Amino acid sequence: MNNQIKIRNIIKKYEKNKTIKVLNDISFNFESGKIYSIVGPSGSGKSTLLNLLSLIDTPSSGTIEINNSRINFENKIINDNIRAKKIGIIHQDKNLLSDFSAVENVYLPNLLLSNDHFSSMNLAKKIIKNIGLASRLNHFPSELSGGENQRIAIARALINNPEIILADEPTGSLDFDNAKQIFKILLNLKNKNRIVIFATHNRYFANMADCKIKMISGKMKITNERIN
Repeated sequence: MNNQIKIRNIIKKYEKNKTIKVLNDISFNFESGKIYSIVGPSGSGKSTLLNLLSLIDTPSSGTIEINNSRINFENKIINDNIRAKKIGIIHQDKNLLSDFSAVENVYLPNLLLSNDHFSSMNLAKKIIKNIGLASRLNHFPSELSGGENQRIAIARALINNPEIILADEPTGSLDFDNAKQIFKILLNLKNKNRIVIFATHNRYFANMADCKIKMISGKMKITNERIN
């Protein structure tokens, strides 16, 4: 299956004392089997674009299609279901539940879909083992390092085998060595049926992507050259 995300003429603006366009009439096709990096200064629209692709936010105008199905942003129930089944989201601040152990944080998204505690728990344990944290299953986020917490966040994003992975500054709060470990995991998520998109300020990691996108004043610039 050749999965795609198509965005057409997307505008996102905010009305305060004056109209501020964060995304300014952008169109692009994201294709499965590829990893995309997004770079740009603060306020250039990176996070806004990821929020739209994750169906968390709504464009002011324009359309988004996932696998040739146009998203109706007024139907939040269907969009929540699409997000749960098809989209894995990795936040900069990890967003782990502090009162739940690592394995509980990971298994919850699958439990909501399957309603099968035993199956979800076993799947969570397998994924955590695959990212090298089998000895941390029952540790709480406060008992894990920053890099370990971010790996658990990645495991949580993967548990429903999503077709789309979206990561917003996934290593922004980590040192370089831990960041390299996280990006090694992210790059290994590539497969022919999956789209991986990450935003980063780090040019070193951005250059590892198949397609590099620069956000400048709400516009997208695609480059195959190294980003300096």
